[in-house]
Amino acid sequence: MATGGSLGIGMVGYAFMGAAHSQAWRTAGRVFDLPLRPDMVALCGRNAAAAGAAAVRLGWSAVETDWRQLIARDDVHLIDICTPGDSHAEIAIAALEAGKHVLCEKPLANTVAEAEAMVAAAEVARGKGIRSMVAFNFRRVPAIALARSLVASGRLGTIRHVRAVYLQDWIVDPQFPLVWRLQKDKAGSGAVGDIGAHIVDAAQFILGDVLTGVSALTETFIKERPLPVAEGGPEGVAGDAGRAGDAGRTAGVGPVTVDDAALFFGRFAGGALASFEATRFAAGRKNSLRIEVNGSAGSLSFDMESMNELWFFDNTEDAHMAGFRRILVTEPTHPYMDAWWPPGHIIGYEHTFTHEVRDLLFAIADGTDPAPSFADGLQVQRVLAAVESSAANESTWQAIAAAPS
Repeated sequence: MATGGSLGIGMVGYAFMGAAHSQAWRTAGRVFDLPLRPDMVALCGRNAAAAGAAAVRLGWSAVETDWRQLIARDDVHLIDICTPGDSHAEIAIAALEAGKHVLCEKPLANTVAEAEAMVAAAEVARGKGIRSMVAFNFRRVPAIALARSLVASGRLGTIRHVRAVYLQDWIVDPQFPLVWRLQKDKAGSGAVGDIGAHIVDAAQFILGDVLTGVSALTETFIKERPLPVAEGGPEGVAGDAGRAGDAGRTAGVGPVTVDDAALFFGRFAGGALASFEATRFAAGRKNSLRIEVNGSAGSLSFDMESMNELWFFDNTEDAHMAGFRRILVTEPTHPYMDAWWPPGHIIGYEHTFTHEVRDLLFAIADGTDPAPSFADGLQVQRVLAAVESSAANESTWQAIAAAPS
């Protein structure tokens, strides 16, 4: 696939996630000693002028306006998918069948059936040495990776409770327009898939366990929103637009067809109880992903708005001196941190994508399976589907089948 120690990258989409992924492809080889050098060959978007401007800004060498032509290029060895969920399955399956490695943004797809088809294609490609990974970047937050190691090493004992929330406020204003993230045919779901997917994956990652069932409530607070005025084609086709600042002008109104918020509780295979909250209506909360894990021997707590910190309570200590301790996760012995700055010098959101690229390139070079796999993405997709099904059926308990390993 790759020659001369390089790996040709082709990316589809160039807005929010496209910019974050581009930063990672530009940066990874300048920070980590990589086994393969990522070559940013071509960026793909339907609007040639907009894609061309993005390619110059983000550091891509060429532009394609059809993702099929991007996949067909001999100098592209990996396809990075940063589009809305309605195109993930088609692009990923075509790329895998063409012998290209794939990095696909989360959630893996818009439906369980699409995700299952992607897993099947990934398994066939795996037999030919072709690797695939779903981009749950929060796994690469050093503090979250440290939390996983603490749980795996037994420092928390038997896990009993997990509490996970993801709070944002970017659509509190009822005049915020009907971008693609608020349309089920493009996004698959609302807060459930957009941010709920992150806390489901993060919780399962930290515990090294999977949810086996859920009971849920969802709500759409604002039923109609102003329609954005299309500029250069349908919004979201070429990228991951749809956050605050990507709204543009409006004309008329249309129905919101996804959830604005979701609450659900569940049980892990190991017996731990869990509660989850995902909302884009928490005024004042910009990107607060919080996880607390309670075990028989201790607890830990994390908040993305203080992403360089992990709080740990050792329940085996004498109560006279016991208390939550703040771990500043900037030591070179902490996950990923040996590549960055001296202790105490913090890193940010964009670094999680750089770590993601680093791990994927090592897996490809080593011939090993990167994580999270498409099967991991399918597991999360089944949780999301169970949440929606429960909410649509008076919060009835929905069992979740395990994804193939």
